[in-house]
Amino acid sequence: METEKTEKFITGERLYLRQLLLSDAKGPYRFWFNEQETCMGNAHGVFPMSDSSIESYINSLSENKNSLVLAIMLPESNIHIGNISLQSIDYKNRRAEMAIMLGDKNHWGKGYGLEACKMIIKHGFNNLNLHTVYCGTFSNNIGMQKIAKKLGMRQEGTRKDAFFKEGVYLDVVEYGILKKEWKVNQ
Repeated sequence: METEKTEKFITGERLYLRQLLLSDAKGPYRFWFNEQETCMGNAHGVFPMSDSSIESYINSLSENKNSLVLAIMLPESNIHIGNISLQSIDYKNRRAEMAIMLGDKNHWGKGYGLEACKMIIKHGFNNLNLHTVYCGTFSNNIGMQKIAKKLGMRQEGTRKDAFFKEGVYLDVVEYGILKKEWKVNQ
């Protein structure tokens, strides 16, 4: 049986980011999308995710050059605690949307989300030559709004009643940062 490589792609102070592996579909990752508390601040949790659909998604990533999806890992234990991505990468306009999911609730509120976001934004600006990184979050996702502000992102607008979840329409608050603004903040 062939062993999957678990090479570190980006290393931070307390985390490292690596590619998603097929073996991740057999770990806790497969439960995150079906856990309503984990999905309350994002667009997931509307349809159940099966092991095979997660495996198909992971397989599709190697061919997709418009999305960079990475596992957030704790180095001391090699525990997969979440995913972070640059998606909808637009090479012509040099823009990408950042998204994060901290699936392991035991690691919420410890600053890992902010650190992972800094790591992937830096990679986007310094390695993918992006000009803008943006994100959108539900108006009730205060944690992600705090992260966006700590990253130096500015609120660029609000899409009113943009998403229906848990029986209500939610606004989506849009944030963004330019490369020149990032360099000033870092």
